[in-house]
Amino acid sequence: MPDHSILEKLETIKLRFEEISQQITDPDITSDMKRYIKLNKEYRDLQPLITSFGEYKTALNNLEDAKQILEQEKDEEMRDLAKAEMEESTATLDRLEENIKLLLLPSDPEDSKNAVMEIRAGTGGDEASLFAGDLFRMYQKYIESRGWKIEVTNISEGTSGGYKEIVFNVTGDKVYGTLKYESGVHRVQRVPKTETQGRVHTSAATVAVLPEADEFDIDLQMNDIRKDTFCSSGPGGQSVNTTYSAIRLTHIPTGIVVQCQDEKSQIKNFEKALNELRTRIYNLEYQKYIDHIASKRKTMVSTGDRSAKIRTYNWSQGRVTDHRINLTLYNLQSVIDGDIQELLDKLQMAENAERLKESDII
Repeated sequence: MPDHSILEKLETIKLRFEEISQQITDPDITSDMKRYIKLNKEYRDLQPLITSFGEYKTALNNLEDAKQILEQEKDEEMRDLAKAEMEESTATLDRLEENIKLLLLPSDPEDSKNAVMEIRAGTGGDEASLFAGDLFRMYQKYIESRGWKIEVTNISEGTSGGYKEIVFNVTGDKVYGTLKYESGVHRVQRVPKTETQGRVHTSAATVAVLPEADEFDIDLQMNDIRKDTFCSSGPGGQSVNTTYSAIRLTHIPTGIVVQCQDEKSQIKNFEKALNELRTRIYNLEYQKYIDHIASKRKTMVSTGDRSAKIRTYNWSQGRVTDHRINLTLYNLQSVIDGDIQELLDKLQMAENAERLKESDII
């Protein structure tokens, strides 16, 4: 039987979708860029729901047609075909109904954004820096497999390799909504290269994933920012340590400091640093929303809480354990090589299940 409460919601949403379709072609709205971008985003967000609604109505019509044939038709062959159609339509309706329930859940408005990611070596000295390097390569390979773009903005290298800290931007389709589950403490258990007696050490690195803010999200006043220039360090060729191309920006009201030395051009470094600064200021407010969600969903850590241990990578046992959903996979090398989609999918499924419990969607 169709869920009439869902059908009513979908009819209302369809009316809104049609209204937006007309508005985004209105010259008065297209001339207001901020409003146009907002409406365009709402239009794109509603499209999957409208598509599923159309498929749902088709399956309902097919089911009703099959029922009528069974009621009126005496030919056994036609009745068998109608029974098969009823079974198929019922299965399709069940599948679509579950998908529609998920689509009806209010999404995090930041999920469609790009992301700024930061990996920092934690406890463990040189081994922690090496592990931070492993995590960066893991994300780099995953990002490339998705066809997204990665752009490093700041690096502080470890004394024996890896990174004390690395900050990078990720751009693509729904990047933040996919990678937000990676925020927290990642722990590694393995024998370090410097260990002479073969003992297993435990080290850690923290990962932060922030939704990238755009110029419409926050009004950043330049007179609140102090700009410093300095020589780049690390790899980069002849310009390193010779030109003042690296940029450090300090937001005086909040004390937030960002720097970028990736580009040889001071102007490009300034643009990247300004974008990151805008994102970090924006996330001061966004974190309140995340903390509120985290207080309800203990298993999920879309929290960005750097004290939260979320995952352990055990080299000797070849396993990866995600502590939020008690999931253990014995494919460590594949995961380190960037195959993290299964982990992300399971985390998404767990969060969706919790969100459905919280919602009033039947």
